[in-house]
Amino acid sequence: MNKTISNQINSNPSKYLLSKVPEITIYFWIIKLLTTGMGEVFSDYLVKHIDPIIAVGAGGICLAGSLLLQFSAKRYVPWIYWLVVVMVSIFGTMAADIVHVVLGISYVVSTVFFAFALIVIFAVWHKAERTLSIHSINTRRREVFYWAAVLATFALGTAAGDMTATTLNLGYFSSGIVFAVLLAIPALGYKLIGMNEIGTFWFAYIMTRPVGASFSDWVSSPHSKGGLGVGEGPVSLVMTIIIVVLIGFMTFTRKDVQDDPVLSRKLEENDGTISKVN
Repeated sequence: MNKTISNQINSNPSKYLLSKVPEITIYFWIIKLLTTGMGEVFSDYLVKHIDPIIAVGAGGICLAGSLLLQFSAKRYVPWIYWLVVVMVSIFGTMAADIVHVVLGISYVVSTVFFAFALIVIFAVWHKAERTLSIHSINTRRREVFYWAAVLATFALGTAAGDMTATTLNLGYFSSGIVFAVLLAIPALGYKLIGMNEIGTFWFAYIMTRPVGASFSDWVSSPHSKGGLGVGEGPVSLVMTIIIVVLIGFMTFTRKDVQDDPVLSRKLEENDGTISKVN
């Protein structure tokens, strides 16, 4: 382990945690895309079948409960982490829709607003921690910054996807293609010319939201709106099943665990805190 990090941990052991986020693998991106799509269509399904105020309230309570579980966990637990992501997806969709439908704010304005909010979160996070790397989510404060950024990316991605699909009249399928191309840019840039890893990660993370949401909307929406007419319920159910299977696979194989073995051993020895790192 890096000696500087070791000294920092020894100087304030109760402050440090094992990594609470997954390793970035192909499985991460697949599940991320599925959760964005599932959150989009399930949010629409809830709003159509129960009172919107009750739906938003329930979504907020479930999000708060899942975050409580995540912050209480001593290490990365796949089902808890992805439960939070799903709830952020559902609630983020509702938040973006409320801004447009209830408050009457255009998708262009809400997209700009959420983009500005995300920039502010990143700026404050970087000023406080000197890094935006997800490989350094090993303190409570960094974990708070991380989830604030995730929530902002989901709201931004939802507003941007709706803006291109409706305001710019591209439709859901064309919007999905546009954002899929944008999503591919950082991946190619990182592989081919060594673009900044942290910057490309967060750009790709933002783009996965409108990609997943646009294609799920296209599949679920009726033919009159340019969709395939499958319906929000069936699409939500199928995506949920796939997500559960993949999370089970991750839990069994531990392919997405990035915990340091030394820190992991010390955590087990000291009931959740790290008292010494050799």
